[in-house]
Amino acid sequence: MLKTLEELIAIIRERKKSVSNLSYTKKLINDKSLRTAKLNEEIGELIEAAEKDTNKVHEASDVLYHLLVYLEANDIMIEDVMEELKKRKKFEQWNMIRTIYLLKFLEEKSLVKKFM
Repeated sequence: MLKTLEELIAIIRERKKSVSNLSYTKKLINDKSLRTAKLNEEIGELIEAAEKDTNKVHEASDVLYHLLVYLEANDIMIEDVMEELKKRKKFEQWNMIRTIYLLKFLEEKSLVKKFM
């Protein structure tokens, strides 16, 4: 599954470096207004498909492709996005642990009723 995503990212990066302007990907990379319009269009189509419960996977695939092209065209590395998500996960885990310890402390001091 992730191999397919990695292959797609590699193809987008190859097309970005390519001197040929024949590919659709390269056309999107070179045309800011086109890539923005296409991403917005595809997101709208996904929302509509989800609401109607039709063609969701197809539309989600389109959104993912156009989002990856948009990121790459704007020099936003997917690796950096994934690292940011990883940091957020750690932060959420830390907040949950901190909350549990705080509730236990308050319980010991009889400031709150037993929560577990």
